[in-house]
Amino acid sequence: MNASKEKTLINFKKAQSHLAKIIEMVEKDNYCIDIMQQNLAVIGLLRSAHQMLMEGHINSCFKNAMATKNEKRKAEMTKEILAVSKIFNR
Repeated sequence: MNASKEKTLINFKKAQSHLAKIIEMVEKDNYCIDIMQQNLAVIGLLRSAHQMLMEGHINSCFKNAMATKNEKRKAEMTKEILAVSKIFNR
């Protein structure tokens, strides 16, 4: 596993840990603001992981597809990137 994927995995594991804490906090009826702060931490970790995945994809799969003469594959890859970006920006 390369360093970028390792960092992404770390972010996912941290988010998972924070999420478990949030569930516990909700079950214990903790203060709403404290729960929201933890929730924002998870959102930040997931956004960061998404960005790392996107950069890795663009620098490998997408870049390789664009280097080919296969116009159909290029169009598919571009469509995929745009679809994921649209979902991310909702």
